[in-house]
Amino acid sequence: MAYPIGKRIIPPIVKLLWVNEINGLDNLPKQGPFIIAANHSSYMDHFMMSLLVPYLNKKIHFLAKKEHFNNIFKSLWHNYAGAIPIDRESGGQETLKWAIKALNEGKIVGIHPEGTRSLTGKLQKAKTGIARLALLSKAPVLPIGLIGTFEILPKGKCIPKFKKAAIKIGKPMYFKQYYNKKINKRILREVTTKIMKEIARLSNQKYNF
Repeated sequence: MAYPIGKRIIPPIVKLLWVNEINGLDNLPKQGPFIIAANHSSYMDHFMMSLLVPYLNKKIHFLAKKEHFNNIFKSLWHNYAGAIPIDRESGGQETLKWAIKALNEGKIVGIHPEGTRSLTGKLQKAKTGIARLALLSKAPVLPIGLIGTFEILPKGKCIPKFKKAAIKIGKPMYFKQYYNKKINKRILREVTTKIMKEIARLSNQKYNF
């Protein structure tokens, strides 16, 4: 019951209070599974990405560290969002299986390739999990640049400021040229860098890793 009600209440409130621009809605895939990949500098990022739900008419299953499920308020949000818990101590292999399963079932998976929030608002070096997920599932990656969320709620703060953010949606990225190749560290880093450079362009930043 929480999700049907929440998707009608949360996005309009977030948009009214904190968003002044959403660009690239035409780039949203009309059907099939895909992976949403966005930069991460604030807890507001998940709320911003939830604004896409009314346009997709499908839930976005975010990957979130399992510690968030130990806090009742964060747990309520992540359960509403259909989050998939990440056990970082185990290397995330179980999470990868669940994410691939979700994509194979036609679902949408949301991930922050950097793995954790930025302390400065600037892009960090991304983990290669995004590349592994994209290559094993063969699902396209939809890059998103979030601008201004760090200024609304930086790491260490609990109360969001009433400032405006922007969401810029890029075109789906396909990596068919890698599907018949054996996955190795070089390929994983290469695909990850391609994704992050597009996220950097969309968020008006540079990715120097």
